[in-house]
Amino acid sequence: MQLENIIADLPVSLTVPNEARALEVASITADSRKVAPGTLFAALRGVKVDGAAFAASAVAAGAVAVLAGQDAELPPLDVPVIRADDPRRALALIAARLAGAQPETLVAVTGTAGKTSVAVFVRQIFDAAGHHAASIGTIGTVTSRGAHYGGLTTPDPVSLHATLRDLARDGVTHAALEASSHGLDQRRLDGVTLKAAAFTNLGRDHLDYHPTVEDYLQAKLRLFDTLLGEGGTAVYDPGETYADRIAEIAKRRGLKTLTVGETGEDLKLVSVTIEGFHQRLVIEAAGRRFDVDLPLVGRFQVSNALIAAGLAIAAGVAADVAVPALSRLEGAPGRLERVGASDKGALVFVDYAHKPDALDNALGALRPYASGRLIVVVGCGGDRDKGKRPIMGEIATKRADVVIITDDNPRSENPAEIRMAMMNAAPGAMEIGDRGIAIHAAVEMLEAGDVLCIAGKGHETGQIVGDTVLPFSDHEAVLAALADFSRKVPKETLG
Repeated sequence: MQLENIIADLPVSLTVPNEARALEVASITADSRKVAPGTLFAALRGVKVDGAAFAASAVAAGAVAVLAGQDAELPPLDVPVIRADDPRRALALIAARLAGAQPETLVAVTGTAGKTSVAVFVRQIFDAAGHHAASIGTIGTVTSRGAHYGGLTTPDPVSLHATLRDLARDGVTHAALEASSHGLDQRRLDGVTLKAAAFTNLGRDHLDYHPTVEDYLQAKLRLFDTLLGEGGTAVYDPGETYADRIAEIAKRRGLKTLTVGETGEDLKLVSVTIEGFHQRLVIEAAGRRFDVDLPLVGRFQVSNALIAAGLAIAAGVAADVAVPALSRLEGAPGRLERVGASDKGALVFVDYAHKPDALDNALGALRPYASGRLIVVVGCGGDRDKGKRPIMGEIATKRADVVIITDDNPRSENPAEIRMAMMNAAPGAMEIGDRGIAIHAAVEMLEAGDVLCIAGKGHETGQIVGDTVLPFSDHEAVLAALADFSRKVPKETLG
């Protein structure tokens, strides 16, 4: 694509000879190691390094142009330089233009907890409506036809737009994306054409990145005040804290709204009744009353299911298709997933809960199923918000009968110091640093009626220690321990 077409109507400046505007650009990257002939190199300033320092080497490797901020200090270059007030946004918009196609119907969800479940549920509802669908987020990109490949919660814009292009070429027409605060703040979703966007909730998380909770919220709100296009629909539960901020943005921008939950108008939750590992919901929507057998555990999964249905309806799925589809939902991997049971009938679950609200919700959801003790194995990640560590320890002690504090992903920090911060707020807790040994010890102590929750890592298959990712799976550790002390049972995903 010619340079002048790539930057047409974008908020950038370029002063070059006319012949330079006809330069052919084949790709864009912010990683100088990925530059090839025909690449547009984005010299972005990061936390640790400044891409401007690599501009010359990028040009030497074949970059035909360089994108940079207005104040970026670049060396003399023999290629056109594109200047932008917001170079990260310009990168994403250019990546979108170079990629071209996107699935025709895209929706996104943001919030502290529930993003993965909502995106997965929306994919399943789209599939129930007869659409070839996909979800993109923490567990990777998954399609309704079984294709699965890894990813981040919100991939970098170049990867994201390449993925959207590939999905469209493969016939995917509908997709749901997770929108993390990092991804929104770093402009990774810019250029995605959204028909609807949803907000789940806001709790404490990522305060190692965002200076304050308000900054964290503002990053989330960018999905609604900047990325959701005109005519789009904002989906939310009016009963959630900060939902009023979504409503204010929708009113100011003239966006449509679709509200869910007990105080919602479009998908009104009339009642919830726990029936074993299912929940019976009565929902009013589109002038009808629906009786839904939701095969998921936890009140928070009711909220996730309603948000997902709301997104699907906002994207064009009829309510009488979307709401009944909730009865056939399958939980996302590592989200209150039952991995097995001991020979005495004690149940073992794995959950991704690695933040205070999520841990509180997970343990609260499992408490009704523990006629004996509720046991939890939990840790906190290194190089992340240190303030949540005592909060996590306190919640674990408050909610569970037996608490084992262990390592999560310590990264560059001293694991013992992370555990100590949790232990100081968790009187009576046991401390076992080795996560595998901690899980083994928890399984060994199971008695009839007990429920064990292994929290923090969920679907992950590695443990980050220093700069190394060591192979580790909570699922495999549980099954290994059960092999020593219990008979195995078929895995069943509950939510």
